[in-house]
Amino acid sequence: MNGSEDRTKQVAEAKSFPALRYPGFRIYFVASALAMMADNVEHVISYWVLYQKFHSQALGGFAVVSHWLPFLFFSVYAGALADRFDPRRIIQLGMLCFIVASVGWGYFFVTDTLEMWHAMVLLVIHGFSGVLWGPAGQLFVQYTVEPKDLASAVRLSVTARTLGIFLGPAVGSAIMLAVGPGWGIFLNVIFYLPLLLWLWKAPYGPRFRGVKAASGRAVRGFAEIWATMRAISGNRTIVSMTVLAGAASLIVGSAYQAQMPEFAEHLGHGDAGIAYGMLLAADAAGALVAGFVLESFGLLQPRRRTAFMLAMLWCCAIAGFAASSDYAISIALLFVAGFLGLSFSAMAQTLVQLHAPQDIRGRVIGLYSMSALGLRAFSGVTVGVLGAWIGIHWSLALSALVLLAIVAALAAFATRLK
Repeated sequence: MNGSEDRTKQVAEAKSFPALRYPGFRIYFVASALAMMADNVEHVISYWVLYQKFHSQALGGFAVVSHWLPFLFFSVYAGALADRFDPRRIIQLGMLCFIVASVGWGYFFVTDTLEMWHAMVLLVIHGFSGVLWGPAGQLFVQYTVEPKDLASAVRLSVTARTLGIFLGPAVGSAIMLAVGPGWGIFLNVIFYLPLLLWLWKAPYGPRFRGVKAASGRAVRGFAEIWATMRAISGNRTIVSMTVLAGAASLIVGSAYQAQMPEFAEHLGHGDAGIAYGMLLAADAAGALVAGFVLESFGLLQPRRRTAFMLAMLWCCAIAGFAASSDYAISIALLFVAGFLGLSFSAMAQTLVQLHAPQDIRGRVIGLYSMSALGLRAFSGVTVGVLGAWIGIHWSLALSALVLLAIVAALAAFATRLK
């Protein structure tokens, strides 16, 4: 009996955080979390200064569009670059673009010479930074672990990014209070450096695995997107996971977070500012807990049907939050939504990477990023614009229920066909 219990414990321990057993992935996990934190620190500081200087809702809208539209139009191209060249260098190029944006903000803040067109250019540079990093970073992860631990690596890489998003606002606010926005944005450059410098000599990538990079095939404009779509059209796992991620981003996405101040006010729990922060923190905390708990116990291994079920439960949690009039219940539902959101999105991403053909894997990952991230640029229409007509509670609830029906139909279609 004791021997059986010991073997069970050993199996459980072996399944806990398997990707973190690899030194290269451990470094990438920490460095990418710092880089994502820096990304969000820059958002906190730059958005605050832009609001104080211009008080422009149009510029605020441009900031959102410039962040997500590059993913829609250029993710496949970024993936093609990662196929053709060393993904380490593509990630480094993304980090350099982040640094250029931060240094640019710092210069204009310190000299007090910022004009609106300066801001628009820097926002676009920042948006392209994320596109360069995204597909190349996902492709790079698979070279830091053995194939059997790729699912763990993908989930933990998503968790690292979530950790950076979670820490960014607090660190950004603290830096602004300590040294001001101008010198604070210069200080933020330091957080990009670990990933940039480590990748210079990091012994990970196709050539270290004996894998030939894609041939000198050029990126062929929009034809590249259609060619990638045709290449994966016969793989129902990749297609269904890409459509699932795209539908979730287009119909709900993260648009409800922009409406959180109004939800906090409607819930009427004390000061709306504190309530707002708690609601956002609950969603992010749920995602963080998902990453660490699921990895600790080796739960929810990547399966297509499981991804659909988790996505449907996420829709129910979002709809429940929209309908809730109780602050404590709303916090709990957002925590559950964060947990489920990371669970199904990381699983979908893992399945895409596992099934993508080796020679076009970067392009396929780019296509997935185009769907999962690029379509977020339009999620404000379903939640925000519709909310102006019928109220944000109804708009979010209806959006979540429509998405639930779409996911259920997609699951039925995908599981019926072999």
